[in-house]
Amino acid sequence: MNRKVIIVGGGIGGLVTALALHRAGVTVEVYEAAREVKPLGVGINVQPHAVAILHELGLARALEETGIQTAELRYVNKFGQAIWQEPRGLAAGYAVPQYSIHRGGLQMILYRAVMETLPPGTVHTGHELTAFRQTPDGVEATFANRLAGGGPVTVTGRALVAADGIHSFVRRAFFPDEGDPRFSGRILWRATTETAPMLSGRSMVWAGHDSQKFVCYPISEHARREGRAVLNWIAELRVPLDATPPRSDWNRRVDASVFRAPFDTWDFGWLSIPALIDGAEAIYEFPMVDRDPLPWWTHGRVTLLGDAAHPMYPVGSNGASQAILDADALAAAWKASSSVEEAFAAYEAQRRPATAAVVLANRRG
Repeated sequence: MNRKVIIVGGGIGGLVTALALHRAGVTVEVYEAAREVKPLGVGINVQPHAVAILHELGLARALEETGIQTAELRYVNKFGQAIWQEPRGLAAGYAVPQYSIHRGGLQMILYRAVMETLPPGTVHTGHELTAFRQTPDGVEATFANRLAGGGPVTVTGRALVAADGIHSFVRRAFFPDEGDPRFSGRILWRATTETAPMLSGRSMVWAGHDSQKFVCYPISEHARREGRAVLNWIAELRVPLDATPPRSDWNRRVDASVFRAPFDTWDFGWLSIPALIDGAEAIYEFPMVDRDPLPWWTHGRVTLLGDAAHPMYPVGSNGASQAILDADALAAAWKASSSVEEAFAAYEAQRRPATAAVVLANRRG
């Protein structure tokens, strides 16, 4: 029996898990369905509690060179008038920054760290999980090798960690009757636009009200050092509950005309939202969805992590951060336990209640 831990998913949660378990002395292999790891996505925030973990993994310099150290959060109304303002990260007294960063940029930082730190052949791209089963002494997983025409590849390991996202194959196997993610009645349109710096150059702005919102923040330290800004932005509108696009259309590219009209007058002087929308190279549409907290994540030597375990609304800037906290807790539980089952039980006991509280708080928010 191969004593490695099989990690399904090469996103942020899966890659941090690989680094954290390796640091704890565990052999891992990562299986990612995409044929190539690319810097895809838009901006995210990584909160100080998660940044501290990334620093422990040796990634402080890479983060500093790539992301923006967020200094303040401003809430304004639809006229741009200030409602609330507070410092963030280092400016708020934390020992480490909060980072606003391109999701793909963070993923590539993690991917490079895995490739440089872990043994060659640790990451297998183009491998989509199609089946798994537990054996008397481990786990057997079967993947479709998308790089070689879809032929099956079967691997064995000591345990399996499913970090395979909101549409997790493993979660669906555990809970086959769960159904589709829960739609909030809101659609998000997300993009990045290169422009002049906004406010302090490290500011995050939330504008609008419950039925119409616009959030933006810079995500490129390289651009900031050159006197420019790459602003990540999210336009949000309330829509009828039956208006959620089918799963096949999630993350589809759309024209600004789909949603721009309600924002036409949102020019605050210090920030022109119509200009940001018009300046985007590509705009992508997402339904705001989550899932109800689960009664359990772990079955024997298989457990869930990140969005596979606790997909949440992106209203608290916490999705990626919670996956990073999962990875750290799993590695700590592994070091302190005498068996896979004990480690997974301790990990779930710590993280499942905590993340359920965040999911429900984001939903209320």
